[in-house]
Amino acid sequence: MRHFEVEMNDLKKCLLDMSDLVQEMIKTTINGLVKRDLKLFDTVFCLEKEVNIQEIVIDDKCLKLMALNQPVGTDLRFITSAARISTDLERMGDEAVNISERAVNLIKYPELKPLIDIPKMSDIVQQMVTDSIKAFNTNDVELANSVLVKDDEVDNLKDTVFKDLKVYMTKSTEPDTIERAVDLMLVAKSLERIGDHATNISEDVIFMVHGKDVRHPRTCAAKTE
Repeated sequence: MRHFEVEMNDLKKCLLDMSDLVQEMIKTTINGLVKRDLKLFDTVFCLEKEVNIQEIVIDDKCLKLMALNQPVGTDLRFITSAARISTDLERMGDEAVNISERAVNLIKYPELKPLIDIPKMSDIVQQMVTDSIKAFNTNDVELANSVLVKDDEVDNLKDTVFKDLKVYMTKSTEPDTIERAVDLMLVAKSLERIGDHATNISEDVIFMVHGKDVRHPRTCAAKTE
């Protein structure tokens, strides 16, 4: 096997390893929120450091592959997509940290309301992340497209969470209700953003496989017209 192919395979493995860390962060932070377990958040904070290191390593590999081999076509699309995917994974990790920080504050108080829609959001988002990475690993455009479809479902659940919490904020007389409600809103927002990053990865998979840029479809349609 040529050295270039070995390096490309190594880049792919690094991305998959990074995605495993990020998926563990997302799962752990939601478990910590639901179970109200502070120890789980320490795990999330530790994993963030590993994810950040992986991003730097992957960026370095991408730059060296392009500088030393001058790839074209599919190889070039793979490398540029890998660089973007590592950025999206790192930002997912950041959002998992944001959720942990909000959850640490939430656990200081009694539960505002039973968590129903946020765990539902988390389940969908985690599946989106899993599917987007699997699509990348297997060049599965159909699976990547299925992730794009789920994005609207996550957005709708986020809107439901916001609507319900606004009702609590207006009706409750407890002084800390607004603070707890805002924290839960920010948790839902972070989950939505993780879903957006999974969508970005799926769009990169479509670009990587077919060379077709499906980002900002409305903008592209208007430009074509």
